[in-house]
Formats: sequence, C-alpha cells, structure tokens
Amino acid sequence: MKKLPWLVPLVLLILACLIGSLSIPSLAHNPEVYTDIGRGSSTRSIGDQLAAQGVIKFGWQISLARLLQPNRKLQAGEYHFVNPASPWQVFDRIARGDVNYYELRIPEGYNLFDIAKAVGEQGIITEADFLKAARNPNLIKDLAPTAPSLEGFLFPSTYRTTRATSAEALCTLMVANFRREWKALQPKAPVLETVTLASLVEKETSIPSERPLVAGLYAKRLSIGMKLDADPSTAYASLLLGIWRGTIYRSDLDREHPYNTYKTIGLPPGPIANPGAAALKAALHPASTDALFFVARGDGSGGHRFSKDAAAHNRAVADYRRGQQKTAPPPVPLKPGPLSR
Repeated sequence: MKKLPWLVPLVLLILACLIGSLSIPSLAHNPEVYTDIGRGSSTRSIGDQLAAQGVIKFGWQISLARLLQPNRKLQAGEYHFVNPASPWQVFDRIARGDVNYYELRIPEGYNLFDIAKAVGEQGIITEADFLKAARNPNLIKDLAPTAPSLEGFLFPSTYRTTRATSAEALCTLMVANFRREWKALQPKAPVLETVTLASLVEKETSIPSERPLVAGLYAKRLSIGMKLDADPSTAYASLLLGIWRGTIYRSDLDREHPYNTYKTIGLPPGPIANPGAAALKAALHPASTDALFFVARGDGSGGHRFSKDAAAHNRAVADYRRGQQKTAPPPVPLKPGPLSR
C-alpha cells in the first residue's frame, strides 16, 4: 500500500480548524436566548438544542469541547444567553452550572398567602403548590412542635430561584434563613410564642422605635389576662377561612375563631405573618411600659399614640377621628371596623 504522507498534516489541519471553531462566536445568535437543559440530557442532545436556537453554529462543537475536557459535566437548568458567545464559553457556562436565576423579594410582614401570590406571579411555582408546602410544619417540628404551619418561619429576604426550584425547596431555604437569624439573636424564650408575638409587632407598626413598645404593650396585656384586641390577627382569621373582604367588619370581630384576639385571651395559636429580625428582637426584648392601648396618629407618619388607661385612649381615638374627618373627602361613608386596640 502506497504511503500518503500528506494525509497526517491534512488531518491535523482539519482537527486544528475544528478546535479553532470553538473560539468563534455564532453569527446566528439571537439577541436573547433562554434554553432549558433537562436532567439526564446527553451531550449530543444539548449541542443540537443549542445549535437549533442559534447559541452555537454546530451541535458537534459541544461534543468536541466535552471530548477535550472529559472531567467536566454539563449541568441541567435554564440558561440565559444575551450576547454571542463562543462554543468554549457556552460549554464553560453549562459545565459551571451558571444557570439563570429569578429574584423573589419577600418583604417583612408578608404572610404565607402574600408569599404564595408573589411566587405564583413568577410562573415557576403555583400558588397552590406553595401553600401546600407552607402548610406542612414538618420543617420546624424540632423548633416549634405545635406550630400549625410554616407561617412565621418563612424568613423575609430576597431569594434566587430557578425553574428547577420546587415549593418544598423554597420553603426549606426560607426556613434555613430563619434558623440562622434566630440563632444570631441568641434567644432564651419559647420559639413559637416569641415568633407569634413578633408577627403581631411586625403587622402593627413599621416604625423601628415603636416595635419594642408594641411588644411591651402586648406582653403587659398577656401578663394581666387582658385580650390583645389585635386587628391583624382578626384579619388573619378571615384569611384562613377564605372570607377576607379587605377590611374588618363587625361580623369578623364577633366571630369565634382561635386567631380572633377580640374573642380569645392570649396569643393566637401561631404567627400571622413572617417577621423580620427587628420584630423578632423586639419580641425577645419588649420595652417596659405602662401603656395598654394604642391608636394610629393618623397624620401620615405611620406612628401611634400609646395610652395607659381607657380615658386617655378614648381621647386619642377622638383626635384620630377628627383628623380623619378633616382629611377625608366628603361624603365617603366609613366602613365599620375597629380603629384602635
């Protein structure tokens, strides 16, 4: 057989061209591409998928990159390509698992229904799936064995989710954040009772200086066996029953329900929202106060007037009502409901 000495250089030249192509961005790249790589996808199928979307020019380029770096594995997930990238760069991103994240912002004071709505709006996890996961208290049984759900333990923060994130995984992440924050506060108090009180504080005021005062006021009421008369807990009772109408009516106040603190003495069975670190700290260290009542100032500040007796409180309520009458455009009728606690 005749030797072909030119064949070896030709093969090397072709191989060099193929490898060199891995450094050239695809000119067919669309302005913005989202691609979802499923678990268990083969290298060949991933390459074909990327080529079909214009991320790379040829599907075999990913297979060649994998052949040249056999120890690196391609990771599943959603990837977002904005600018043209070379096959090497695309391969590197997928091997690093540089998946596309979605930001989920959970403000302090959101309850599980608020969180479910925010999650549902992302289009990744449904509201129903999140509520199902959040209503299962198994993640906190060691902390709060009698907690009715994860309410109060879904710590407010900004979370990064992917299309692979499940409702259970998100709840686990949020509870893990709570555990870190709780541990940092070095608590020496029962978990469920403290978080429940903190959730009331969180819903009652957004003024930092008022949080310890509200916590102290409620602690004082609890110590003398006085009903808390907390509007947010009564509203939460209606939420649990699926009959919340956006404001508190007399029927809500008169309803027998464990979370209606206008009818029951003591704390509700569990938190009514998810408090942040400041509210948790206030519940752990309530201010010493003689106040037993408080009402909104009604001046737009978000603050409250605190009173130690009913007479002073009634005067504060009267001032509040007068202020509302001055600012309200007549003749809008006031909806029935409590103005103070």
